[in-house]
Amino acid sequence: MPTTNSFDYAVVRVVPYVEREEFINVGVILFCRTQRFLAAKIELDEQRLAAMAPQLDPEKVRHHLELIPRICGGDASHPIGQLAPAERFHWLVTPRSTSIQVSGVHTGLCTDPAEALEHLMQAMVRLC
Repeated sequence: MPTTNSFDYAVVRVVPYVEREEFINVGVILFCRTQRFLAAKIELDEQRLAAMAPQLDPEKVRHHLELIPRICGGDASHPIGQLAPAERFHWLVTPRSTSIQVSGVHTGLCTDPAEALEHLMQAMVRLC
């Protein structure tokens, strides 16, 4: 029988106008310490972004969002990517008042963290 593991996750958001607090969910970061799993998936819906903030350049937003999975994966070319997985996760989920933010950290249980990440993407990011 597979072992159930706890995990922490946060939803990645694009907040075009920080003062208005409106946002688009664009990804999920998931950390499962017992499985030594830290990963993120990002999917920017450019049509939704254009409807909310037509002045934003989606390529610039995408460029910044693409750093998140790389840092999770331990990309040594980025200083934060060189940290231990728990430190990378905590750095990524630290509250910020920029155009790319994360939700509060939530917890869950899973037997397969990659499957849990995919489930969260479906539930939190993708429009049904």
